[in-house]
Amino acid sequence: MSIFARPHYTSDATQFIEQLKAAKPELDAQQQAGRGLLWDREQDREAQAGFKQARVPQKPYVYQSGH
Repeated sequence: MSIFARPHYTSDATQFIEQLKAAKPELDAQQQAGRGLLWDREQDREAQAGFKQARVPQKPYVYQSGH
């Protein structure tokens, strides 16, 4: 046994997640479906280019008053 070996430690958060996934095995599939709603979508490159061209440049210091 090494002098650097520590007893196995699992945080409370990790224990909670492991228990939750054991109780609800369908949770992973639901998470993947939820991710697909917002993140895993095709991007409209023409619309993105239009948004970039229409952008108004910001002034150097936005909090400066016009006095």
